[in-house]
Amino acid sequence: MEYYFAPMEGVTGAIYRTAHHRYFPGVDKYYMPFLTPTRDHVFTPRELRNILPEHNRGFRAVPQLLVKNPEDFCWAAQELYAMGYDEVNLNLGCPSGTVTAKGKGAGMLADPEGLERFLEEVFAHAEGAVSIKTRLGMESPEEFPRLLEIFGKYPISLLIIHPRVRKDFYREPVRMEAFEQALAGYSGPLCYNGGLVTAEGCARLRSRFPQVDRVMMGQGMLADPALVRKAKGGPGADRETLRAFHDELYHTYLEVFGSQKNTVYHMKELWGYLSRLFAGAEKPLKQLRKASDSAAYEGAVNQIFRECPLLEDADWT
Repeated sequence: MEYYFAPMEGVTGAIYRTAHHRYFPGVDKYYMPFLTPTRDHVFTPRELRNILPEHNRGFRAVPQLLVKNPEDFCWAAQELYAMGYDEVNLNLGCPSGTVTAKGKGAGMLADPEGLERFLEEVFAHAEGAVSIKTRLGMESPEEFPRLLEIFGKYPISLLIIHPRVRKDFYREPVRMEAFEQALAGYSGPLCYNGGLVTAEGCARLRSRFPQVDRVMMGQGMLADPALVRKAKGGPGADRETLRAFHDELYHTYLEVFGSQKNTVYHMKELWGYLSRLFAGAEKPLKQLRKASDSAAYEGAVNQIFRECPLLEDADWT
């Protein structure tokens, strides 16, 4: 089984990927948070800090594009192949209203004919592998058979299926029957994504779908950085390694951002997930959420690591 880290906008940038790989190796591929190429056909300095190969050394990383114009996709993909990447991922899954309103992400699924024209252009010019991360449709899983039919026409290197529709966002249960439909009707390589937050959940998926050899996890990995190691039969995170991982992230962000406020804000996003791995952390977490500078933030973090028991699995109740 191969395990992939899902892209999480604003969280799993190059700094996070590098630290995670150092302290919790085992992820087979890290998919990058999406880039949004425009007709200017230039990567911004911020985008380059995330995608340049020298910022992704020692592990396999895959750039992801959020775009509806095939020419813009082809330009960006060619640039990324030239950097040495052998796979570029197309985002057809982002459910954000601001994204779908522009016909991007999951919004592209609302127009199957337009999607087919887009893919026709992309695969006519792609000089490397193109994978796709998709949902089942915009409103109903009944849209999915038509989408599968379209996907089956192209040499997609990997079809990553998040079995929810756009209107489900991340709240509703995953629709396993639709994933079964894909296994039965799609002949290309498949990857499952959605709702896997514990090693036990990964084991249940393997038992139900023994033919599936690739899975992608996102929120579960942020809450429990050792999740892949546990899914492969290894130990969970110990307090010392988790603290070292946190401290490297925190101090690197301080150096890069040059701002306590921005760093603390960034770390709060991570603690929205990581807090699930600690028991009885309500009081210091309340202090952490109020923190706006390093002193207040560090005090709350020290209390969590000093006083709160580390759980065997992240708490998703």
